[in-house]
Amino acid sequence: MIIMDSNNANFFERVYEVARQIPYGRVTSYGAIAKFLGAARSARMVGWAMNASHTMEDVPAHRVVNRKGLLTGKFHFDGTNLMQQLLENEGIRVVDNQIVDFEKYFWKPEMDL
Repeated sequence: MIIMDSNNANFFERVYEVARQIPYGRVTSYGAIAKFLGAARSARMVGWAMNASHTMEDVPAHRVVNRKGLLTGKFHFDGTNLMQQLLENEGIRVVDNQIVDFEKYFWKPEMDL
């Protein structure tokens, strides 16, 4: 369980700011966001932020996956295939919970921010 304090809330907000910038049809990883924010060892905390964002329609949490392109956050979406469906609607192919051609769709936050 995460106890939310002002430091966590501030970090989560910074994560959301980055996630909002992920282009349509692209994905990034928890670790890439953490590294961009200067907290390279905080990928898990980015995951917690994504988990907490599912009621925020302006945060595309479905575009954040693990470093291998696995849909590790899919269980936090309504229905077991919603994350995959959202990605496929953006033209990203997913097989066995993994993004096909992950490198092709990978977006580094420092590219646009």
